Amino acid sequence: MTASSNPTAASDSAGRATAIETRSIDYVPDSERHGKVSQQGPFWFVGNFQPFTLALGFVGPAMGLSLWWTIVAGLSGIAFGTLFMAFHATQGPVLGLPQMIQSRAQFGYRGVLLPLIGTLFTFVGFNVVDTVIIKAGLESIFGWNSVLVAVVISLVAAAVAIFGHDLLHKSFRILFWVSLPLWTILTIGIFAGGVHGSIGPSGAGGFTLVAFLVQFSVAASYNITYAPYVSDYSRYLPRDTKPSSIIASVFIGASASPAWLIPLGAYLATYLGATDALSGIYAGGNQVVNGLGGVLALVAAAVLVATMGLNAYSGMLTVVTAIDSIRPITPTRRLRVVTIVGLTVIWLVLGLALTDATESLNTALLIMLYLLVPWTAVNLTDYFFIRRGHYVIADLFTPHGVYGTWPWRGILAFLIGIAAEIPFMDLPFFVGPVATALGGVDIAFVVGLAVSGLAYVLFSRGQDRSKELSLMAAHPEVTDPRDTGEIRAELAVEEKEQH
Repeated sequence: MTASSNPTAASDSAGRATAIETRSIDYVPDSERHGKVSQQGPFWFVGNFQPFTLALGFVGPAMGLSLWWTIVAGLSGIAFGTLFMAFHATQGPVLGLPQMIQSRAQFGYRGVLLPLIGTLFTFVGFNVVDTVIIKAGLESIFGWNSVLVAVVISLVAAAVAIFGHDLLHKSFRILFWVSLPLWTILTIGIFAGGVHGSIGPSGAGGFTLVAFLVQFSVAASYNITYAPYVSDYSRYLPRDTKPSSIIASVFIGASASPAWLIPLGAYLATYLGATDALSGIYAGGNQVVNGLGGVLALVAAAVLVATMGLNAYSGMLTVVTAIDSIRPITPTRRLRVVTIVGLTVIWLVLGLALTDATESLNTALLIMLYLLVPWTAVNLTDYFFIRRGHYVIADLFTPHGVYGTWPWRGILAFLIGIAAEIPFMDLPFFVGPVATALGGVDIAFVVGLAVSGLAYVLFSRGQDRSKELSLMAAHPEVTDPRDTGEIRAELAVEEKEQH
């Protein structure tokens, strides 16, 4: 819902895109569902159509992996990670809620704080690395002051996040049509032999299992880390949206751009020695068409800034959910603005302090993967196999509802999954004993996914859901609440009557 009090504004898409969104962690009623499935594919395509994605193709060659093995590992990882991401997208239209509010059904009203730590780390972490990529790249290319660049892009990203859902969608649609022809020209030029010489040291590389799995893991984590975002941007879709349609739209959009840019990045790294994404785009583009590199670098930076807005928006939802889990609040525009400004200061300070984006990218993505895989396993298992998409939405907004405050099943499955990953982890500052025995091969995320999902299924077998099911049967309206404030008021009255 937008900020306008004019009833006709709800049907005016232009008005929506220029007004501050009023919804945050609260339910989106059917009357405000104006999203389209056809917009999901381009939205997530552009989310990955940027230098960060290109840089994923640098990982394998940096570890001695050949071009073709880098491509195989990268595309396999992207397909694996995107599959989980796409299935999360189905929850938005059905429930009309941000992803992490829905997670209260598995982790409880306050227990959801545990996975919220991982998701907030993801949102802030991506923006820190994006800031480093942009400031270093634009300083290298144009000689611009890196501090000023970091400040300006952070302010722009924050402003887009403050306006919210509709402006984000509109910005991504515009950037889709601006970016597509530029990347097409660059790609055709590179593979037609229009780019030659060497930007730096290069080598053909070969194959090692460690390098292959690191490339696979980094690519898989790239879209798995989008899992906590997806329903934030699909919750405005109509309730009757076909699950197969949105899964296909999100999967194709979110995987197509990495399937394009990872091989391109691997080529630039292998044969041209590129180590910086923006600089590689700039140098390669100018060789294809004079001036193309500069234009493409600026557009690529703009896409990164829009993606930073995406991270800031979902980061705000995460923080507000966390605050609400400690003490129930009414989500207001002021809280939205203050939260986004606070997040902006954090990622800006960290982004200014860091100088090496490549090393940060590798480590950050792996940590995000370790934290988010157990969560996604529990969440998807609950949604598709335990509760099959049916929830008492009203009770997600109270610690006294059927989902409880600290339900042990989801929390324990999550923690067991993380614990199971530790021996298999391979990080710069820690290598688990199993990873050491395997020569540095990291399969921690596969272990975490399997262990958390299986543990949650086993724990749920003895769960008594009679109260939840009877509540849904007797009061179907509890799955379609009108407003968060109304829900809390009614629950407060019921609680007083019971006592």
